Amino acid sequence: MPITLPETLPAFAQLAHEGVMVMGKNRAARQDIRPLKIGLLNLMPRKIQTETQFARLIGATPLQIDFHLIRMTEHRTRTTAAEHMEAFYRPFARVAAADERFDGLIITGAPIEHLPFEEVAYWKELRQVFDWTQTHVHSTFGVCWGGMAMMYHFHGIRKHMLAEKAFGCFRHRNLAPASPYLRGFSDDVLIPVSRWTEMREAEVARTPGLDILIGSAEAGPCLVEDQGHRALYIFNHLEYDSETLKQEYDRDIASATPVSVPVNYYPEDDPARTPTNRWRSHAHLLYGNWINQIYQTTPFDSMKIGV
Repeated sequence: MPITLPETLPAFAQLAHEGVMVMGKNRAARQDIRPLKIGLLNLMPRKIQTETQFARLIGATPLQIDFHLIRMTEHRTRTTAAEHMEAFYRPFARVAAADERFDGLIITGAPIEHLPFEEVAYWKELRQVFDWTQTHVHSTFGVCWGGMAMMYHFHGIRKHMLAEKAFGCFRHRNLAPASPYLRGFSDDVLIPVSRWTEMREAEVARTPGLDILIGSAEAGPCLVEDQGHRALYIFNHLEYDSETLKQEYDRDIASATPVSVPVNYYPEDDPARTPTNRWRSHAHLLYGNWINQIYQTTPFDSMKIGV
């Protein structure tokens, strides 16, 4: 089954070209089923790239997905055209005022790791989003900074600055093979990492209600389940395209930002060579398992979500 997207959204043509099943709104309305309503609160600067990455993953399951793009109400991006934001995104305040319910919500990361959470311009509204998920969203997926922010809001666990950027592809261990979110996962998983901060394993492990599902001896906790808040937090980037780390590395080099070559990413660690994607299958497994778990547990009457 397809993911429903506006036919003029750049991701529509890109995903159709890749063979992902996509469907326009008019065609979807003629199907006599209830699609899963999934929102993406996109805090990343490169909005089109990020929305395409997540749409690709959640659109690869056998279920029909009704995909909604959401932005912070007052924050204005300087890196994505205003016309794109106006055409495809709705401010959170409008979504909340409409009393909408979502089967799932993804909250992305944001390149503001150096700031304390309280100093982020939209922190007050983002906290409102987190609280709203408890009454209006069946399952929430916080990614990288978004997951750290959710964990801080709900559990008071702070992020910690790293001495140098964790950057590259790191080996991770499957710590909970019986978890429904890790069906089909290998014992050993390669996952892209790109962050200046970390959540410490000891602090997460001693917090009631949190379970570390995937972790790394080098990069720390990766995937954490928070059953009490119907949430998953992932601090790394399975959604990344093959060349996303390369793009970040090239930007850092161009801006004279001190950065090392991303580890275990380029063949023989040579930036002149083309990187190979070795995490795509696990990305599809994780997000496919998340969508399936939502499908198995969400109320058929969407207005009963959060009740």
